[in-house]
Amino acid sequence: MDTRAYQPLPFDPSFEQIPDDEAETTQQLAEAMRSITEKTYADSGHAIRSVHAKSHGLLTGELQVVDGLAPELAQGIFAHGGTYPVVLRLSTNPGDILDDKVSTPRGLALKVIGVEGARLPGSEGDVTQDLVMINAPAFTAATPKAFLGNLKLLAKTTDKMPGTKQALSAVLRGTEAVIEKLGGESGTIKSLGGHPETHILGETFYTAVPHLYGQYFGKISVAPVSPELTALTDAPVDLDDKPNGLREAVSDFFAANSGEWEVRVQLATDIEKMPIEDASKRWPEDESPYVTVARIRVAPQTSWSDSRAAAIDDGMAFSPWHGVQAHRPLGGVMRSRKPAYEMSSRFRGERNGCPMHEPKGSVEA
Repeated sequence: MDTRAYQPLPFDPSFEQIPDDEAETTQQLAEAMRSITEKTYADSGHAIRSVHAKSHGLLTGELQVVDGLAPELAQGIFAHGGTYPVVLRLSTNPGDILDDKVSTPRGLALKVIGVEGARLPGSEGDVTQDLVMINAPAFTAATPKAFLGNLKLLAKTTDKMPGTKQALSAVLRGTEAVIEKLGGESGTIKSLGGHPETHILGETFYTAVPHLYGQYFGKISVAPVSPELTALTDAPVDLDDKPNGLREAVSDFFAANSGEWEVRVQLATDIEKMPIEDASKRWPEDESPYVTVARIRVAPQTSWSDSRAAAIDDGMAFSPWHGVQAHRPLGGVMRSRKPAYEMSSRFRGERNGCPMHEPKGSVEA
């Protein structure tokens, strides 16, 4: 589709509005995440992520940028055709290793390797571009303060119970009851629990909050397109008595199948309808549809193993701030996450004796 049909809006620095107290909120976010991380470390003796701690698939593949993109789409790492190694990490939301029956929203972290361009602060010398996504087109909290409120609730509950698993399970059971009582869905409630027991490989993932896209700005999505994957969209998966049922389902699939996804971008066309500072706002797709800019291909492989977990779960960090300036994260939620991601990476590296590293080429694990 020719993006000129709906006139993407060039980015203007005035679109970002930084509250006077954002630095304080950002510090409290990092502290809340550290509290969760310290609790899980005390419980298990192994440092894991503050959020999206449990991986269900650790995959390697390649990303191929579409040739001949319209000028509005040929921006940043998508400026010209090319093929790059990628690492994909499929996960679920809580900051602990819970049974999959306690189903929660899913995430996909994507690391593109070998990209060129001026780097974001803190990623100088690297050649990676990370995209951190969830299976929802908008974030569960509008602002950093709202996000902080959710995290404080989780951290407080965790501190008052003997084990993080019990704490998180209690929170998730409670939110499922609320959903049933309300007879509907809430973004905040769904962020804590109540996700349908469906196959994770059928999900479409979104950055949920915007990034720069060269001289424009937008949200990025990764959607399954190969028939074997699209057949899994909303497909039920049996998680009864299977604490790692999602991981097993992904392993079973990639033992025999390849997979293909499209990388798509939704460029902003109207700052009022597609705001930067309200991360909970779903951008209308009738005003600006998602357009394909690249494809990801993953061959049959072992999708999870102890060695892969050591290399990717423990040895790598995924952050929207690992990347090039042409795709700088935008908005308060994105700005406030940077120190929290950095804290989590340092904590895991120090406690596990495995400093984080950014790959320079194809990853073999």
